[in-house]
Amino acid sequence: MKEAAAITLCVLAAALGLAWWIERRRRLASEAQQNQALQLERRLHEADLREEARRTAALFDSMVEGIIVVDETGAVRLANRAAGALFGFEPPATGRRLIEAVRNHEVAAIASRLEKEPKILGHELRIEGVGEPRQVQVNALALRDRAGGPDGSVLVFHDLTRLRELEAVRQEFVANVSHELRTPLSLIKSAVEALIDGGKGSPQTLDRFLEIIDRHANRLALLIDDILLLAKLDSGRLRLSLQPLPLRAAAQEVIDDFALRGRARVGALHNEVPQELVATADPDRLRQVLFNLIDNAIKYGKADGSTVIRGHLRSDGFIEMSVQDDGHGIPSDALTRIFERFFRVDKARSREQGGTGLGLSIVKNVIQAHGGEVKVASELGSGTTFSFTLPAAK
Repeated sequence: MKEAAAITLCVLAAALGLAWWIERRRRLASEAQQNQALQLERRLHEADLREEARRTAALFDSMVEGIIVVDETGAVRLANRAAGALFGFEPPATGRRLIEAVRNHEVAAIASRLEKEPKILGHELRIEGVGEPRQVQVNALALRDRAGGPDGSVLVFHDLTRLRELEAVRQEFVANVSHELRTPLSLIKSAVEALIDGGKGSPQTLDRFLEIIDRHANRLALLIDDILLLAKLDSGRLRLSLQPLPLRAAAQEVIDDFALRGRARVGALHNEVPQELVATADPDRLRQVLFNLIDNAIKYGKADGSTVIRGHLRSDGFIEMSVQDDGHGIPSDALTRIFERFFRVDKARSREQGGTGLGLSIVKNVIQAHGGEVKVASELGSGTTFSFTLPAAK
């Protein structure tokens, strides 16, 4: 019996040992699987973090605003491409002192102010030394750690250069329009006052003042029409009625119109445009272009001179038209500004002849709306040639 009991105990011990060993192997296998799963999850998480960091860096570098992140010691933590382009350094510039990276004491002073101020908004400064001078707006924010202590700062730079240029253009445009409106209005007002004060008693005086009123009222109407047309061209709201247009016939219509108005001597306008040239263009707008250029040639050409309209087909599929006069020419320093609104080479002479100062600007914008380009060539004493391109009809 004792032997049987001993055998039974041995069997039980062996079974328990086997069970313990099996359970241990199961636990070890389970722990190994858990470790593998954790390692896989960790690797996936790290990959996600790397991908998120890559996307964040790509987004950071694609931003138009320049961004620089600085640590509490004043060293650059991070900077994007826009900031590097603005200040002339290669991103990310990590570890460099802010003043070393931007080389601008005013920017460094803004970062120093954040030690006492939580944020700085709308500070404007001028940046020079890297390309063209830039006008920049700076917004800066002090960073804090979890304990509320200083943890550096972030500076955001928004380039205002183009906006300031547009504001200057707008202000100049408003000033020019005001001036152009004021002159004819004052003359009309003076004529009306003279009539009210008794000037209408004499038929000759009445006719003279009414002629003044009519002439300057027409000048106002022309100026307003030109301004409205430019506004449509600027906004893209002008719809062109494009169609095949024989250019010789279009030029002849404008020449005949000048002759009927008595604006040019017989034989002073020469149409040398080949019969076969046909462009894709808006007939009304092209006549307006030709009218402005020929009118300009008549105003500034010689009193006994002539104007020639030519055209030829280029190899790139565009037709180039030109209007050439034999006047006194345009000074070289004025050629770069000749298409600006309200720019006049001879201001006094232009106003005497009733010009609005918008004709050449309209020419440029209308031709660009057709997909062409305008240029001018001139030498003092040798006349001026304005040329423009239009797509040839297919």
